[in-house]
Amino acid sequence: MKPLDHLEHLDKHLVDELAQVARETVRDELREQTRRQRRKAALYAASGALALYAGAALALAVGLALALGLPDWAAALITAVILAVAAFVLRGMARPSRPGGEHAAGTRLPGRGGADQAAAGGMPYPPVPPAPPAGTAPGTVPPAPPAGTAPGTVPPRPTDDPDVPHHRA
Repeated sequence: MKPLDHLEHLDKHLVDELAQVARETVRDELREQTRRQRRKAALYAASGALALYAGAALALAVGLALALGLPDWAAALITAVILAVAAFVLRGMARPSRPGGEHAAGTRLPGRGGADQAAAGGMPYPPVPPAPPAGTAPGTVPPAPPAGTAPGTVPPRPTDDPDVPHHRA
């Protein structure tokens, strides 16, 4: 038996003991953090529930105040419109602004209506030429330029156009 064989057993025992202590320490720390986070989450949930009830009470107060001078259905409708506008504004404020985009909450892009802009996800459409290129019929798509041609240049039209039917006599 070598003189260091009995130390290997001690080293293994020491490593196991250290690993157990580290596990217990990490477990206790995680329990404490979880307990604090659980308390914080419960307080946020209670705050949100109370804010929801406060908003409902405010909407009811606005509706009742409007009902003093208007029919009840009109007061309810106006209150609903006010709430919908507030929700839309808050939604726009919550959206992150896109880097490099001209989109900001509540602004419209020049030349685009609200529905078009919403369909594009707030981003502008690519520019569209006002008229089709010369030599193409309205409603048809011109063929793509061949590879290697500079953008903006019109490639020469081939003499044998495969799209045009040939009638041979």
